Amino acid sequence: MAQLRDDCFAFGGELMPLDDALSILAGRVGPVAATETIALRVANGRILARDIAATRDVPPHDNSAVDGYAVYFDDLKADAETRLKVIGRVAAGHPLKHPAKRGEAVRIFTGAPMPVGADGTQKTGPDAVFMEEDCERSGDCVVCPPGLKRGSNRRFAGEDVKKGEVILKRGQRLRAQEIGLAASVGMAELAVYKRLRAAVFSTGDEVCDPSEDAPAGCIFDANRFAVMALLENLGAQVTDLGILADDAKVVTAALKKAANDHDLLVTSGGISAGEEDHVRAAVSALGQIHFWRLAIRPGRPIALGQVGSTAFLGLPGNPVAAMVTFLVIGRPLVLHLAGATDVGSTRFPVIAGFDYKKKKGRREWARVRLQSNGGGRPVAVKYRASGAGILSSMVEADGLVELPEDMDGLKQGTVVDFLPFSGVMG
Repeated sequence: MAQLRDDCFAFGGELMPLDDALSILAGRVGPVAATETIALRVANGRILARDIAATRDVPPHDNSAVDGYAVYFDDLKADAETRLKVIGRVAAGHPLKHPAKRGEAVRIFTGAPMPVGADGTQKTGPDAVFMEEDCERSGDCVVCPPGLKRGSNRRFAGEDVKKGEVILKRGQRLRAQEIGLAASVGMAELAVYKRLRAAVFSTGDEVCDPSEDAPAGCIFDANRFAVMALLENLGAQVTDLGILADDAKVVTAALKKAANDHDLLVTSGGISAGEEDHVRAAVSALGQIHFWRLAIRPGRPIALGQVGSTAFLGLPGNPVAAMVTFLVIGRPLVLHLAGATDVGSTRFPVIAGFDYKKKKGRREWARVRLQSNGGGRPVAVKYRASGAGILSSMVEADGLVELPEDMDGLKQGTVVDFLPFSGVMG
């Protein structure tokens, strides 16, 4: 977009750097949700409200890592085969019912508890396991080759988790691996934060719901549906409050009402400096705006504020700008409000497969698809169009190349940071 004025001073003020905006966000926003206890089965994607300490060792006992034969290492000959009598059989869930003596071997299977010794503990029992394929069975005996090391193929109690150890911390977002770890120590229920309640509006007389006909000069509302999906991916409970007309009284009344029973209000459009942009003024009248213009592209007009005590996020009207700014500002906001402690996004280096002109002093993102370069770092290929309204570019892209403020241009072959959609859209 061409602009004759220097946009660092557009609308009468300097644009705020993104890092400053994120610092304001982190300093002002904390968990708003109450807590509840839910079954482990339905905890996926929720945010843990209390630390979890292990109530037992995992594994709870020494066990075999392979199918084979449990033996005493000190019974083995250093340079010749050893013949041992097989006195029992141990399967997972079925411990040997008597101690194993020196000079004996026990048939054992993967995951089965190691036999105990003379004092009834595993500490004095067999201490190594031969793999089945390394041994030869001869009647009621097993012939074991030399060369096995003490402790081979034996997994120790507490090797994964020690009893009393904090295994999951408050503020963690629960994924399959965290849920599995909680299950491994016998947690059937977890204390989590309640789902964040988010209300979503679009604004503009030109915006129509996809369920309706679009008159001449109107567009279908893509932003509201995209933003609701992004919020739901983060675990929020979303209320669709439709489209607000370009009317200051309507906008003010709708925001005031929604603030009563939601934790977060999200709008798209209406926060710039035009005569029909009423959202920012309404929020200022009902509460305050903490920032509303950032030195970023796409998405300079983005607002963080509050309506009463309810958080407010005002996204740009262009669909790509709305989605990108949600990913870099909205996502950490939602996670902070929901109780998460880790709100960062993982980036990794890729090679730019394109040249790019950029204004210094502004953080920018280019939509790219990754291609293999035959063994090295992936190559980022830029989408053919870069406008903030080209929503198809988000479908075609794997993520965003992030270009920092101190960069004034990009040359093909430069190593740059890549922000994958897979890491920030869920």
